Amino acid sequence: MTDQATAAVGPESPESPEPPEIPGKPTSASRTTLSHIMTQADTNLLGTVHGGVIMKLVDDAAGAVAGRHSGGPAVTASMDEMAFLEPVRVGDLVHVKAQVNWTGRTSMEVGVRVLAERWNESTPATQVGSAYLVFAAVDADGRPRRVPPVLPETERDERRYQEAQIRRTHRLARRRAIKELREKRAAEGFDD
Repeated sequence: MTDQATAAVGPESPESPEPPEIPGKPTSASRTTLSHIMTQADTNLLGTVHGGVIMKLVDDAAGAVAGRHSGGPAVTASMDEMAFLEPVRVGDLVHVKAQVNWTGRTSMEVGVRVLAERWNESTPATQVGSAYLVFAAVDADGRPRRVPPVLPETERDERRYQEAQIRRTHRLARRRAIKELREKRAAEGFDD
């Protein structure tokens, strides 16, 4: 290897150079709100807005935030803790607010709050749902790519960052425990 080639890849690891550090982005850089008026086409058999309609809006807003933060395509890896707090009705103006709470090497947790208000009233919006989604940034070939670190700007952003780290720890522990249980059952001859 020539000195020029060594300098290009770095002295530490000539075979697999570590990419340069990506500058962080503040939470506000990708925060977004998606608003939508609920119509009769959005309802379930009970006459309220179908949970799947709300979940799609949540995924759409979170996907926009993940793409903005990562600077390119990002795919939904998981949705955690989708909570429906109040029913949404036809004529409600729904606001889906999303922001990046935490980032790893190639993944991001996006927190989402869902608010609803009557389209023709001036009463304050009520929180009707919340969710946490994990997105993976991908390149043009669908392979994971690095994301910029998120830089919390407020005490609330810092709290969300810390809570996201706890949720990540729980997600990984749950995944590991399930994998171990399945391997144990397979070793015992169970074909689940």
